Amino acid sequence: MELTDTNSTVTLLCGLAIAAGIVGVVVPVLPGLLLCWLGVLAWALLSDAGWPKWLVLAVATGLAAGGTAVKYLWPGRNLKRSGVPNRTLLVGGVLGLVGFFVVPIVGLVLGFVLGVWLAERVRLGDHRQAWPSTVHALKAAGLSMLIELAAALAIAAAWGGGLLVT
Repeated sequence: MELTDTNSTVTLLCGLAIAAGIVGVVVPVLPGLLLCWLGVLAWALLSDAGWPKWLVLAVATGLAAGGTAVKYLWPGRNLKRSGVPNRTLLVGGVLGLVGFFVVPIVGLVLGFVLGVWLAERVRLGDHRQAWPSTVHALKAAGLSMLIELAAALAIAAAWGGGLLVT
């Protein structure tokens, strides 16, 4: 692959954007699915890959939209069933954001756990009752991350398949 060739450079940069998106899913600093989709969009707009690139973009768009919807709906439904209110998740999210800046990377998770536990402790009045809600919230956050990772990997696979076809 010669980088003086514009098509090769576009392909390489788009691949790097997709890889950064996958990393962004695992390390929640970057908008993972958005980066993956933008990588495919840039490849479709700027490469000389022919008509299959538009099919790959359509598949990537469906995967990104579907993954985003499912990542919120499925874990949210599980949390509603377990009785964790949205207010608790909001407190967890706010403390997770604060924790991210206080202790980079791991502070996000630590702040989220602490926020959920504190909100449930205040709401329920007992540590023994607050801890199961915290565990449910952690499971939901993990499920959400796995769904987003699966969607990002599927987008990368669709793009890789598009590279093979073109």
